[in-house]
Amino acid sequence: MGIAMRRYDYCLCLTMLLMLSSPTAGATAYPDKPIRLVVPYPAGASNEIIGRALGNRLAEQFGRNVIIDTRPGGGGQIGAEIVARSAPDGYTLLLGTAGLIAISPHVYAKLPYAFSDFAAVSLFASVPYVMAVPAALPVKDVREMVALSRSKPGWFNYASSGNASAPHLCGEQLKLLTGADMTHVPYKGGAAAVADLITNQVQLYCGGIPTVRAQVQTGRLKIIATTTAQRSRLMPEQSTVAEQGISGFEVNSWMAILAPAKTPAAVIDRLYGEIAKAMQRREMQDFVLSQGAEPAALDPKTTAARFAEESARWGKVARAAMLRVD
Repeated sequence: MGIAMRRYDYCLCLTMLLMLSSPTAGATAYPDKPIRLVVPYPAGASNEIIGRALGNRLAEQFGRNVIIDTRPGGGGQIGAEIVARSAPDGYTLLLGTAGLIAISPHVYAKLPYAFSDFAAVSLFASVPYVMAVPAALPVKDVREMVALSRSKPGWFNYASSGNASAPHLCGEQLKLLTGADMTHVPYKGGAAAVADLITNQVQLYCGGIPTVRAQVQTGRLKIIATTTAQRSRLMPEQSTVAEQGISGFEVNSWMAILAPAKTPAAVIDRLYGEIAKAMQRREMQDFVLSQGAEPAALDPKTTAARFAEESARWGKVARAAMLRVD
């Protein structure tokens, strides 16, 4: 009996040591302290507003504080670098966007982070874009707009919220697919771009619905297409660019939660499960829709695949337009 008991004690101790040394050990206790969600955009921006709402829901579900750490600057690169350099333990997360993850690596000569520095957790909101033109512009769809631009070489201008932004790449993708004759005019934000669109200083703006909604309602602007692959839940009556005969065209922005690379899979899965639970709540879905976005909850594998797909698309557009930002 003595030998048998010693052998049992040895096996029990060995089992406990293996459990403690396992990379998933303690995962069930996650989180046991506050989580920091780095939002690389200023307070009051739509990304920050939606990210804060998600953080509040997660705090309720986890029973731990989720601290929203706004780190604007550098086109989001400052915040992204903070997370890329953080410990891969699930306690520092990034609210990433299409611009940061899928566009910036193709247009910036130097970035303080790489795609491989992050692990995808969940794409939780998609932001559909629309093509808006001055109400007086004599076109009713995208094909007529392209034809107008080609009939007046050098005259047609399209606005964006800044160089290398999603609205900028939207125009470049349209030029690549249709041969539209358009000149890019960058602005410091969507509001400034829309102000000149109203007065026909520029003829096209591709951006989020909230940016143009008020001016469309007052009759100063009109929407000629949505830019998503399928019709938007926010504007189901409006046809897409692809439906109007320009196949392969797709533009939208999105928001996703990312963790530092090498974060344990068990932690990633726990985070995703709680994000999916939060996004299933009716009040959260209604809030996201009210902000001009569509709620989602893609799993880590699907989110990573979406990142790769978008990166390939924007890389092709950036190379064709020879876009480079130093």
